[in-house]
Amino acid sequence: MNGPSLLLRFPLTHFLKNNRRPLKSFCWMFSTASVFPYGQQANLLQFCSSRRTISLKGLKAGLCHAAVLEQQAWELSDKEQRLLDRLYNGLIQGHRASLAEAITLIESTHSRKKAVAQVLLQKVLSYHREQEQLNKGKPLAFRVGSLLGDKTRMTELSRDMNAYIRPSPTRGTLGGVTRTTNEAILLCEAGGYDIVLVETVGVGQSEFAVADMVDMFILLLPPAGGDELQGIKRGIIEMADLVAVTKADGDLIVPARRIQAEYVSALKLLRKRSKVWRPKVMRISAKTGEGISDIWDKMTEFRELMLTSGELLTKRRRQQKVWMWNVIQESMLYHFRSHSAVRDQIPLLEEKVVSGILSPGLAADLLLKAFKEKS
Repeated sequence: MNGPSLLLRFPLTHFLKNNRRPLKSFCWMFSTASVFPYGQQANLLQFCSSRRTISLKGLKAGLCHAAVLEQQAWELSDKEQRLLDRLYNGLIQGHRASLAEAITLIESTHSRKKAVAQVLLQKVLSYHREQEQLNKGKPLAFRVGSLLGDKTRMTELSRDMNAYIRPSPTRGTLGGVTRTTNEAILLCEAGGYDIVLVETVGVGQSEFAVADMVDMFILLLPPAGGDELQGIKRGIIEMADLVAVTKADGDLIVPARRIQAEYVSALKLLRKRSKVWRPKVMRISAKTGEGISDIWDKMTEFRELMLTSGELLTKRRRQQKVWMWNVIQESMLYHFRSHSAVRDQIPLLEEKVVSGILSPGLAADLLLKAFKEKS
């Protein structure tokens, strides 16, 4: 058992049979990212019509969603309209091929395809809200973020037709979390999947990004990491709603118990983030299956408590605002770096900053000034 364990390496059919969950419910998506210190390649699991954009006037007037969609700013060609209708209808009917094609569309960097993708997402969002209203206002899916997974351990899950696993490109983003991750989650839920697992490789800000798009964040820890690994996880542990010590079997059962005890003590020192939930530390074994049913019970308990208290819906509303600003920041930075007055100056100013001729602040001011004057 080399490398980090995967939470659900144990056969999914057995896992769900014990918990009476429909197999249709899992959408699991990953994106090849960086090489983890163990030497194995880790993956980011990203889980899993109208003709015009929304206008501010329509929003201010409080028009119903269907009327707002009719005010969308661009006109779609007949070909684009047929594509939109086919993807939307196939998606809400649960067709896996339509889900895959829809995610590919939202990941496209082509300007026209991005425009069509936004129309599709707006229709899906409208459908999503209608379904939530039929569900008495409760979320349609349980979104779970998971750290330290490995796609190579998902052989049985990948063969299950009731589970959907999606690789997505990182495009250079740290940890592979792209701006379309949140949109892909929405598409998976529209496709009928009510459990969405989003995995990060645990580098840089990737785990923080994933924590801002899921209901529950789970930290997976191998039992033989030592002080160095614990130091790396110090910031992440504060975000964890549940910590799972993996590979708790055989010769590793003793160190697994020790790590569990250490993290139980550590969590007691952290500020309580929820009024109804205190993070738990559990041991699991992908080899024997021990602890898998127990960890699912804790996940279910977490979801019910957060729903009942209203904290889950409050969290989701905050996340939507965070991701709006993330998209704005990403788009503005791209526009800034590609601006004609800035693009050619960047290499020269970067070189002067590196050599110590200019301070980073002064170089930034010069680039911003050039951007403002020519905008």
